Amino acid sequence: MITVRVTHITVVAKGVVALDLRSADDRRLPAWSPGAHVDVHLGPGLTRQYSLCGDPADSSVWRIAVRRDDTGRGGSRHVHDELSEQDLIEVSEPRNHFPLRPAPRYLFLAGGIGITPIRPMLAAAEAPWELHYAGRTAAAMPFHDELAADPRVTLYPFGRFDVDALIGRHPPGTLVYCCGPSGMLQAVEESCSRRPGRALHLERFAAPAGTAGPSEAFEVELARTGRTLAVPAGSSILEVVEAAGVPILSSCREGTCGTCETTVLSGAVDHRDALLTQSERAANDTVFPCVSRAAGPRLVLDL
Repeated sequence: MITVRVTHITVVAKGVVALDLRSADDRRLPAWSPGAHVDVHLGPGLTRQYSLCGDPADSSVWRIAVRRDDTGRGGSRHVHDELSEQDLIEVSEPRNHFPLRPAPRYLFLAGGIGITPIRPMLAAAEAPWELHYAGRTAAAMPFHDELAADPRVTLYPFGRFDVDALIGRHPPGTLVYCCGPSGMLQAVEESCSRRPGRALHLERFAAPAGTAGPSEAFEVELARTGRTLAVPAGSSILEVVEAAGVPILSSCREGTCGTCETTVLSGAVDHRDALLTQSERAANDTVFPCVSRAAGPRLVLDL
């Protein structure tokens, strides 16, 4: 964990603040790449994941942006109501489940706060790109004015863009990056699936519908101690491990942030996360215990 100081808080849209974070001891912060996020520890049981949206070349400061959600679990309200400049907080080192891959052409699609992981990608992309960015209103769209100045960016305040038309006009080989509300992600997935040659990378804020399945009981062995725990049909691996007093970092508890990623030493996994690719699932060497389960009677984990 890294102790950082909140050095600057800026309102970047209606209901959205950006926080500049610097090392509490003035050291350089760990390097990161576009698409990365950090876990921000706001208090006991209050750990949240936020995308880094600043400049990866500047190792003196990290920037995150947080939209207030009064219907959420309390993380964004804490940021907006409790954090002040000069406060110290604990954050994880950056992790990246949404990296920018080389491609001959990029199509970036963002909705609302989904612009945060995509913003650093625009400067890093080494091929032609365009961004289509939608929001409820111009005032509610983070970094609206900055992005409006770039001719490669099309903004859609008060509305939505036509996903199918945008993807359809791009040639095979185009790499599509999308982050935003679930309806947008679903539409983009469906459109790309009908068009071979359009590779797609998504960043989700919530688990997609249909990831849950039958929940049979199984056993999980904690390899570091040899302890075996029973995971009932109605409980997750994470819940059982936590109840046994074994510490394991977690945040979203929905299989979307990657905080609880754990190495699998033996056994088959029933993957229910929204992070792993098909090839990564086939490797069967990692599990997100907040949602995924065993596909057989037993898993052995590096815990």
